[in-house]
Amino acid sequence: MKTPQDDMPKKRPQGSARADRLKSALKANIARRKAQAAARKPQDAPGDADAARQEDS
Repeated sequence: MKTPQDDMPKKRPQGSARADRLKSALKANIARRKAQAAARKPQDAPGDADAARQEDS
C-alpha cells in the first residue's frame, strides 16, 4: 500500500547541500570581485560585469 510519503520528493543527498554552499560562495566571490574592479577603475565597470556574466554561465 502506498503512503503519502511515497509521493513526497526524496530528501536530497547530503552532497548537494555542499554543492549549494559552494555555488553561493562562488557567486559571492564573483560579486566581490566585480565590486572591487568597479572601485578600482569605474570606467571599465560595464566590461567587467559582462566578462563576469559570461564566466557565470
